[in-house]
Amino acid sequence: MKDLDIGIIGLGVMGQNLALNIADKGFTVGGWDAWPDPVERLAAKAATGRVHAFKSLPELLAVLRRPRRLIMLVKAGDVVDKTIAQLRPLLAEGDMIVDGGNEHFRNTERRAKELAADGLRFFGMGVSGGEEGARLGPSLMPGGERDGYDDMAPILTKIAAQVEDGPCVTYCGPGGAGHYVKMVHNGIEYGDMQLIAEAYDLLRSVGGLSNAELADTFDEWNGGELQSYLIEITARIFRAKDPDTGSDLIDLILDSASMKGTGRWAVQDAAELGAPVPTIAASVEARVLSSDRAARLETSERLRGPSPIALSPSDRKPFVEDVRGALYAAKACAYAQGMNLLRVASRVREWNLDIAELARIWKGGCIIRAQFLGRIQAAYHRERGLPNLLLDPEFSEELAARQGAWRRVVGRASAGGVPILATAAALGYYDSLRRVRLPAHLIQAQRDYFGAHTYERVDRPGSFHTDWTKH
Repeated sequence: MKDLDIGIIGLGVMGQNLALNIADKGFTVGGWDAWPDPVERLAAKAATGRVHAFKSLPELLAVLRRPRRLIMLVKAGDVVDKTIAQLRPLLAEGDMIVDGGNEHFRNTERRAKELAADGLRFFGMGVSGGEEGARLGPSLMPGGERDGYDDMAPILTKIAAQVEDGPCVTYCGPGGAGHYVKMVHNGIEYGDMQLIAEAYDLLRSVGGLSNAELADTFDEWNGGELQSYLIEITARIFRAKDPDTGSDLIDLILDSASMKGTGRWAVQDAAELGAPVPTIAASVEARVLSSDRAARLETSERLRGPSPIALSPSDRKPFVEDVRGALYAAKACAYAQGMNLLRVASRVREWNLDIAELARIWKGGCIIRAQFLGRIQAAYHRERGLPNLLLDPEFSEELAARQGAWRRVVGRASAGGVPILATAAALGYYDSLRRVRLPAHLIQAQRDYFGAHTYERVDRPGSFHTDWTKH
C-alpha cells in the first residue's frame, strides 16, 4: 500500500461518505480520525482495496502520493486549528490541506496565510448535500490559490454531483471565496426553509389542510415551478409515521429550530458590506425566536391577538394557490438577496465571482438544488452584471403576476395572527426596491436633530445641517 491519491481527516458521516465516494470514482484514499470508532467503521465499510483506514496520522501521511493532498472534515473553529497543529510538523513543502467544513471565510484566509509561510497550500471548500450528497455526489465550492484547485480538479470533478451542463464544482475564487460562497448558499437555505415552514403553517392553520393533504399539495408543487429538493423532502416528512405511536411524526417534533452559524455569518457580513438581506435575516431571527420555547409558552398566555379562522372548503383551493404564488415570489427575493450579496462581496474583495456559474453548481447535489436555479443561471447569462435578480425581465414579470396572491397571503396571515417573518420581509424588500421615495429622509432629519450628522437635499448638492430647535 503506497502512493494513495488522497487522505481524508475526520471520519464522521461526511468524511466517511466522501471517502467512499472518492473510491467509487477510481481513486485510492486513506482515512484517519482522532477517535478509533470512526476508523473501524470506515475499515468495515471499505468494499474494495481503494479505501484504507489508519489509526495514526504518520501512518496515513507515509503512504500518500507526494505532494500530499488532504481533505479535512472536522468541526469548524478550534478543532480545525488543533488538527492543523498536529499536521503541520508532519507535512512538507507543496503539501495541501483542503478544509471541507462550514468555516468562516476569514479563518480560512488566516490559515492559508499562516501555512504559506511553511510552503504549505491551504484552501477552503464548501461541501453541500449532507450525508447523501457526500456519498453520491455533493455540490463543491472550492476557493483559494488557483493551482490548488487545478491539482484537486481531477478528483473533485468526478466526485461532484453531475448535471446536464457539467459537474457541480467550480473554482470560486481566491482567498476565502469558497467558504464565503458556501456561507451565502446556507443563508439562502435558511430563507428557503423558513419560507416553506411559513407556507406550511398557513396551509395548516388557515387552510385547515391535514398532513395527508399537505403531502399531496407539496407533491403537486414539486411537479411545477417550485420543484426542489426541499419541497420534495417536505412532502415526504408529512407522510412519515412515528413507529412507537403510529401518529404523524411531524406533530411530535418540538418546535425549536437550531443552527450552526453560517446563516448568522451571512447576515453579519451583509450588514458590513451594506447589502440588504431581510428575508435571510428574518429566517435567522425566526430560528432564534423558536429556540426559546419556554419564553414563548409564557408570553403566549399574556399577549393578546387574533387566532386563525379556518377557511370554508370552497375557499381552500384558491387559498392554496395564493400560498403557492406567495412562496414562489418570496423565494425569488431570498435568492436575489443571496446573489446580490455575492455580487457585492466579489466587487469589494476582488474575487471575480461568476454568479451564473455558482447558480449552475447548485443545480445538483446541494440542499437548495432546484429547477429554479437553471433560470437564475440563465438570467445571469443574459446579463452578467445584473444588479439584482428581480430586474431580469422574466423574474420581474413573474413577481408582478404573483403580487396579488402574495399580498393577499400576507394580509390574511396578519388578520389571523399567523407569524410569517420571512414572507413579509420578502414583500417589504420588493416594495422597498420599487419605491421612488422611502421615508429615510425623516431618519436623516432625526439624526441631524440629535447628532448634527447632516443631510443631503433633493434640490441642490452638498451637506447641510439645521438648528432644529429654532423651528
